[in-house]
Amino acid sequence: MAGRLIDEDPELAYEHAQAAARRAGRVDVVREAAALTAYATGRFGEALREFRTVRRLSGVDAHRALEADCERGLGRPDRALALIAEAPPQLSPDERAELAIVEAGARTDLGELEAALSVLDHVRSTALAAETVERIDEVRHDVLVALGRAEPREEPGADDEDDEPDEDVLEIDDLSEDA
Repeated sequence: MAGRLIDEDPELAYEHAQAAARRAGRVDVVREAAALTAYATGRFGEALREFRTVRRLSGVDAHRALEADCERGLGRPDRALALIAEAPPQLSPDERAELAIVEAGARTDLGELEAALSVLDHVRSTALAAETVERIDEVRHDVLVALGRAEPREEPGADDEDDEPDEDVLEIDDLSEDA
């Protein structure tokens, strides 16, 4: 249930994962659900503990980027960088890219914008899934904006600068006049 709800209602997903963890706390997939839902709700300290427990129970190091991002969320970019540096060498290109995205964030947190850009450019040159490339490009753009080399993206709906309604939009007041 936590997996089904995490995108729609992370808080409810978290509650489901906590209930499962109370009943089956020694099962790695249950702890993984607890970690992912804690992360999704911004409970970074709890998520970090749970991710470490998952690694200990399963022997799989599949959430290194999320662990590092938890360290960032806790205001510890140096620890995030240390976790990334300790990553196992046999990671896939997409897993490396996820680590690079978090590393760029940590470098940005530390004010090392050029280093963040370098990390992203290096990983961008590898063969990656389309979604991963898109995420790297978004983060890269944000770094370029911070460096003053690009314009910020417009927010959806931001092009409607004026508060005047479009002429072809029927206002509620117009309906009451016709009645």
